[in-house]
Amino acid sequence: MFLDYFALFMVFFVAIFIFYAIIAIHDIPYDIARHRNHPHQDSIHVAGWISLFTLHLIWPFLWIWATLYREDRGWGFNHSNRPDSDIDADSRAQLESLAQQVTQLQAELQQLRQTRED
Repeated sequence: MFLDYFALFMVFFVAIFIFYAIIAIHDIPYDIARHRNHPHQDSIHVAGWISLFTLHLIWPFLWIWATLYREDRGWGFNHSNRPDSDIDADSRAQLESLAQQVTQLQAELQQLRQTRED
C-alpha cells in the first residue's frame, strides 16, 4: 500500500518537474538577451512562449538570435586592433582623390557646354 502511494507521488512529482523544466528551458534565450541588453529582448521572450506551442521547434533559432548581439560590439565585430589613424588617413586620401576627379570632370563638362554654345 505504501509503495502505491509512493509511486503515485513520484508520477505527480515527475510530471510537475518536467512541466517546470520545460518552462525554465524555454526562457533561456530571453535571459541571455536580457543580460546582453539585446534590443529585441521582448520579441525573443514572446517567441520563446510561442516556441512552447511549436514544441520548441524555433527555440534553437531564438538561442542564436539572442547570442548574436553583444552590447560592446553590436551585431558585428569590433575592429579595435586596427589603428584609427590609418583608417582616417586612407579615407582622407581617397576622398581627396575623388574630390579632384569631380573637379576635373566638372571643368571638362563646363568646357563641353561652352563649345556647344559657340
